[in-house]
Amino acid sequence: MARGETTVLHDVNLQVDAGEHIAILGPNGCGKSTLIKTMTCECYPLAVDGTRVSIFGRERWDLTELKKRLGVVSAELPGKATLRTTGRDAVLTGFFSSSTLWPNLTVTDGMRARAEEVLELVGAVEIGDKVVGEMSAGEQRRVMIGRALVGSGASAAASADPGATEQMLLLDEPSNALDLAAQQELRRMLRRLAQQGTGILLITHHIADILPEIERVILMRAGRIVADGAKEKLLTGAVLSELFGAEVRVTEQDGFFHAW
Repeated sequence: MARGETTVLHDVNLQVDAGEHIAILGPNGCGKSTLIKTMTCECYPLAVDGTRVSIFGRERWDLTELKKRLGVVSAELPGKATLRTTGRDAVLTGFFSSSTLWPNLTVTDGMRARAEEVLELVGAVEIGDKVVGEMSAGEQRRVMIGRALVGSGASAAASADPGATEQMLLLDEPSNALDLAAQQELRRMLRRLAQQGTGILLITHHIADILPEIERVILMRAGRIVADGAKEKLLTGAVLSELFGAEVRVTEQDGFFHAW
């Protein structure tokens, strides 16, 4: 995978099962975000023999259809148009992949019902009428996760039949810009989603973001996957010290790992 003139992913061979809970961990600039953009077809691999990307068993997608199966939450906070939108309307924009509810967009009663379901799921009912630009960073993150879920339909599938959902929630550095209380709230919400059947693929460089429900960890360095396995084997001081190029110590408490 190249970004401009620079090849940023090399020899990636990876399979993620639908509904799986995975964390991708690595230092800044190692290619984690580019890997997610490959999964969502925002970036495309170099056209060389043997290279292929298959998503839910298909190599070609209408992106509007793919977004119904993959909910994506980027590291960036909302843009200017979204900041002037209420939390409820921001969630509704997930149906249209738009920054706000433009006049040409038609919102159905079914969409509004789904939005209310999602607001409750992410604990954002009380801020549904609040303008996004007036929210705290933690509140904004909840709304953006709701936006991703409503478009993918993951919340409905999870509540109806947790074992049958094929939807995935992809989160790129979700705890960025959040204080300690907001980080804890975010992790509780993500745990609830995981327990209800939503697949979670989490990109992070914060060890504490890795939920107890996440059993598989993928380590990246310099654009390559350097390890892939059970978190108990990979979240150790020795492994992380080598990955980050600095002395790292690790402890585990109540299913969460902490590093310093």
